[in-house]
Amino acid sequence: MNDELSLVRFEEASEAVAHVTLETKLIYSDYLSALTGGRVFLKPENMQRTGAYKLRGAYYKITRMSDEERKKGLITASAGNHAQGVAYAAQRFGVRAVIVMPKITPLIKINRTKEYGAEVILEGDVYDESYAHARELAEKEGYTFVHPFDDIDVSIGQGTIAMEIVKECPTVDAIIAPVGGGGLLLGVSALAHLLNPRISVYGAEPEGAACLKASLDAGRVVTLEHVNTIADGTAVKTPGETIFPYLKETVTGVVTVPDEELVVSFLDMVENHKMIVENSGLLSVAALKRIDLKGKTAVCILSGGNMDVITMSSVIQQGLIKRDRIFTVSVRLPDRPGELHRISGVVAASSANVIKLEHDQFVTINRNDAVEIRITMEAFGTQHKEEILEALRKAGYEPKVIRTVI
Repeated sequence: MNDELSLVRFEEASEAVAHVTLETKLIYSDYLSALTGGRVFLKPENMQRTGAYKLRGAYYKITRMSDEERKKGLITASAGNHAQGVAYAAQRFGVRAVIVMPKITPLIKINRTKEYGAEVILEGDVYDESYAHARELAEKEGYTFVHPFDDIDVSIGQGTIAMEIVKECPTVDAIIAPVGGGGLLLGVSALAHLLNPRISVYGAEPEGAACLKASLDAGRVVTLEHVNTIADGTAVKTPGETIFPYLKETVTGVVTVPDEELVVSFLDMVENHKMIVENSGLLSVAALKRIDLKGKTAVCILSGGNMDVITMSSVIQQGLIKRDRIFTVSVRLPDRPGELHRISGVVAASSANVIKLEHDQFVTINRNDAVEIRITMEAFGTQHKEEILEALRKAGYEPKVIRTVI
């Protein structure tokens, strides 16, 4: 392994970041432990200052710079969390920060970055396009570039998370970390390897942006043609080229997670732990079912919690739908008095909670099958949903489940 990735460097970084980070104590999860058959803890970096772990790497990187490098001004590209980390760290050092962000970046991340005193430029549809523009500006204006992941100093700063995990939970068997470009994963895996080689470290990538998995499978850095995921913070086409050789040495494996599993993981996190975790930050939790942790102690890194309320409301709704907690049925009724009352009675007797009801009397001219009722209702889950549908069938109706839109 690179001599730079030494225990001395990680200890130095831990002392440095302690000046700006909040203590994020491990949280034991009864729910996830029962799900996996192991002992699962959460490392809540979503509760970190700036709302994500990224402050660690950004701050440590800037401490390593010369005064001249800092005075030139700092520039980076980021989907949001690294942006806030650089902006906050630059503010602490009293230097200028310019952040290039994708146009689709959630407004909360843009506004928070500006609040830390940074200049924000929106350019590109994905991180890689923002990165290219930031590099051009760095060359043109002479700014000092702070890479969000493909930098050893940045990775060491992120790896301070593993130092805290092992100190608090010395018996940890596995650590799962979200992956975008691989900076967090390298820092965590390299330090875990130094502290205790028996600790397994897994990366968790979105299925629609699995650039590290593709690269590890190919044995070389691979650039994806396109990325498509709701995990905007990890929507990266190319993993870090500088750090890739060390990732191959230290990482136990990388698993991929489909977006729909992030949706239900968000719901689980809100209901079972009362925490808001952004989609990228939930990759480690959603990956649990793909890793055998029976009888083992594992820590999931919740990498960030910067999520705008519009995205949040959409994710909650989709999570409820996927868990069969909300569904919509279409039923045809005869056009005669009392039919609406009759079907309402069946639904009420099944303990369903009606959220919305739409009544269309002009579906056909056949009065025996002329009215369509669309009922959106709340259920306790899949079993309850099936009980409601069966009750409607027994009452003589033919309910059709249709796509729910609240």
